[in-house]
Amino acid sequence: MEQRICLECGEPLRGRADQKFCNDLCRNAWNNKKGGAPTNYMRKINRILKNNRAILLGLNPEDKTSTLKVILEKQGFNFNYFTHTYTTQNGRVYYFCYEQGYSELENNKYLLVKKEG
Repeated sequence: MEQRICLECGEPLRGRADQKFCNDLCRNAWNNKKGGAPTNYMRKINRILKNNRAILLGLNPEDKTSTLKVILEKQGFNFNYFTHTYTTQNGRVYYFCYEQGYSELENNKYLLVKKEG
């Protein structure tokens, strides 16, 4: 009979015939390695988007206000990441981090808005 070994650490397996790992630690380690790089990249981007949203939400509790670019930057806002854009009929572009949005005004000012619905 062929000896079965743990896919993660190579230790011999005892127990069920369909067992692939010797314990939960090995199973978790193997699964984390298997999907590591793409998942870590997505986690990084989601962390940036959540941080951007939290900053906008903190500066815009009343659903519409304005702020300076330096204030956004000081809080760690990353202008390179947003979930989607919206362009009005007159050409103003709003960048959104989920439901929290912003649009550039004159003199390094930004209009902060909350998307309805």
